[in-house]
Amino acid sequence: MTTGSFTAAELRGLFLFESLDDEQLRWLAEQGRVERRAAGTLVYGEGEPATCFFVLLAGTVALHRRVRDDDVEISRTDQRGVYGGATQAYLDEQQPQIYRNSMRAVTDADLFVLPAEDFAHAVRTWFPMAMHLLEGLFVGMRDSQTIIGERERLLALGALSAGLTHELNNPAAAAVRATSVLRDRVAGMRHKLALVADGRLDGRALHRLVELQEEAVARVAKAPRLSPMAAADAEDAVTDWLDEHGVREGWDLAPILVGGGLDADWLAKVEPAVGPADLEAAVRWLVYTVDTELLMREIDDAVGRVAKLVGAAKQYSQLDRAPFQVVDVHDLLDATLVMLKARKPAGVELVREYDRSLPPVPAYAAELNQVWTNLIDNALSAMGERGVLTVRTSRSDDHLVVEVADTGPGIPPEIRPRIFEPFFTTKPVGSGTGLGLDISYRIVVHKHHGDIRVESAPGATVFRVLLPLTAEAPPAG
Repeated sequence: MTTGSFTAAELRGLFLFESLDDEQLRWLAEQGRVERRAAGTLVYGEGEPATCFFVLLAGTVALHRRVRDDDVEISRTDQRGVYGGATQAYLDEQQPQIYRNSMRAVTDADLFVLPAEDFAHAVRTWFPMAMHLLEGLFVGMRDSQTIIGERERLLALGALSAGLTHELNNPAAAAVRATSVLRDRVAGMRHKLALVADGRLDGRALHRLVELQEEAVARVAKAPRLSPMAAADAEDAVTDWLDEHGVREGWDLAPILVGGGLDADWLAKVEPAVGPADLEAAVRWLVYTVDTELLMREIDDAVGRVAKLVGAAKQYSQLDRAPFQVVDVHDLLDATLVMLKARKPAGVELVREYDRSLPPVPAYAAELNQVWTNLIDNALSAMGERGVLTVRTSRSDDHLVVEVADTGPGIPPEIRPRIFEPFFTTKPVGSGTGLGLDISYRIVVHKHHGDIRVESAPGATVFRVLLPLTAEAPPAG
């Protein structure tokens, strides 16, 4: 690196300084210096303290950003007068002063170098009105992004809560209905018990009836779920048997018996056990037994669905768990899919392609769920009422890969570079804040040191999230 000086007249030839007066130019020339950087050398590095403001005088430089472990070139220029480095030094303590990217000399390059504190002094002193505007723009944008980001999360939470409420209502209503019917059936069983045990059955016959009852209960637990056609045929056969044996309203009893796995051959055991005179009372007693078992199975299924939904909500929210933990990403994906089930139209097919051999990963689980929510919700919005949503996991070197793919119309090439920008959205006014993908990018790239990529064509859009398989826990506090 070689250094030299630069005159006020030479500074006026740079577009950044052409409107300054002679005194201002002289001051800059005195504070600054010219440095030559050899081809291939680093002018400044991303993340280092931002100590200087640089203006290109001659040569070619390139700007780089770190994305995961890659050093990505984002621009290259030989335009005299372009600048970089401590460009936000004028904000002083309002913003951490570090280099936001890296600059590297592609060829031998001459640069005018101004210390950050001198650049900040010049901006604040010479352009007070611009300074107020810049500060207001920076603070306003930061505050707006914070507020709208919170709004985005609240809107997502509201949509998920509405969907969860809808999903919980179905099994809860089923359990309430089954419980009400069960109460009536138990009352009927008490009445039939009195008829069966009014003295007409001797102890041996009653014992055989109880054995049949236990056998019927066992068959209910193993009863297959028949197709509508098979169930109709079986009900017709049972109805015929009941009619032939003088059991009234056989058409009403047959669906219950068939639902519990009892056919005409099995019913043939009843008459020898209790005798012809008590056949109808015994059959109706067995019908009540089967019906109560079916209702209890329905209640059990409904309660199980509620428990599953509550478990998914708990997994999704991560409220009772440490923010940073080792997690199975499939559990997070499944919880998110459950929470978004009400958002999925009937015409959209869900396909899970999980590599279950993948190890758990260290992550901020609740925030990853926010990423999955954004990507899946966007995919569903893109497809409308019909399509295929594919959620896939795989491994790529030392990263776990999660893909969310849809068969929607795709992202137009002209807007693809902007989709991760804050506030950019293609949704109608009022339908989106434009922060979903920006938040997802910051969670994946900045917080997890991973990467998020997109490939899109009509009928095939894939968002690909890469997460490191290993990571150090963040410092406590």
